[in-house]
Amino acid sequence: MPKNEAQRTLQKAIDAGLLDRDRKVLQKGGHVEIPVTSEVPGHETVCQSNPLFYRREPELAEFLGEKVPSWKIDLLPRGWSIQGSVIAVKINPKLDGMEKDIGDALLAMYPRCKCVLKDWGIEGQFREPKREVIAGEGSETLIKENGVLFKLDAMRTMFSAGNLDERIRMSHFGRDEFVVDMFAGVGYFSLPMAVHSRPDHVLSIELNPVAYGYLKENVRLNHVEEIVEPVLGDCSKVTPKGVADRVVMGYVGTTDRYLDFGIRALKPGGQLHYHQTVPEWLYPSALEKDVKEAAACLGRTAQIEGRSKVKKYSPGMVHAVLDVAIE
Repeated sequence: MPKNEAQRTLQKAIDAGLLDRDRKVLQKGGHVEIPVTSEVPGHETVCQSNPLFYRREPELAEFLGEKVPSWKIDLLPRGWSIQGSVIAVKINPKLDGMEKDIGDALLAMYPRCKCVLKDWGIEGQFREPKREVIAGEGSETLIKENGVLFKLDAMRTMFSAGNLDERIRMSHFGRDEFVVDMFAGVGYFSLPMAVHSRPDHVLSIELNPVAYGYLKENVRLNHVEEIVEPVLGDCSKVTPKGVADRVVMGYVGTTDRYLDFGIRALKPGGQLHYHQTVPEWLYPSALEKDVKEAAACLGRTAQIEGRSKVKKYSPGMVHAVLDVAIE
């Protein structure tokens, strides 16, 4: 197409579902070559002499080759989580017995990785991953994200890629403040705040001894020992009262049971970040009701200043967060 008509024709090809997304749109002199999969009505189509293809990542089935019967190809995983040097993948039960082959294929696809874990999800009070090694070895890994280092054991410790945007958002809060991070884990929110916003003090509370061990190590790795104070304990017992400018409640499922402790920790005018899972049709009203009722019971008021969906949690459920000013 002539250059001045290319954008309109490109959109026409997209709307008709005829654009060939494996090839690049090329400009040659005053003309533009728009790659299509078949004739576009009203336009002449020619055979492209020197097409330029996008680089296509090989699919898992290609690495498995003849090890996977043709009728099982559609059952293969379509996605997986890469955490530093570790890959976690959910595998269809109908592929039972092929776990090692799938793990070896994933290691071939990602040579920098050293271990593949079969993943069944999260379970228990500490929300620990249920996983097993199916290929390679060494589930301890180092993740670098937004200039922050997280060391953890992917077999024993949760790290959600879906929370990335929220971790980045939290890195902008806390400058010159006293922050209490309840349910701190390995430092998911404490470390981004400490590295980027430099609060006066971050009190990071974690009950799980494994996560607490990595929290302490991550504080050292990120050189924020003078800012972050890791505390091993139950938030209902060790959360201080009336000292915090900001409280982070980055847990879901039973977070509402700890709202009293989070609110009591805040000075008047302090900020609360309340995470919880909620049915989509009750978002955000159910969360707002939780916080306002808890504050009222303590003779305080809650002003909702922000709300957002962190990620989809399960069918019909979302993981959401409220930003609340507590007086």
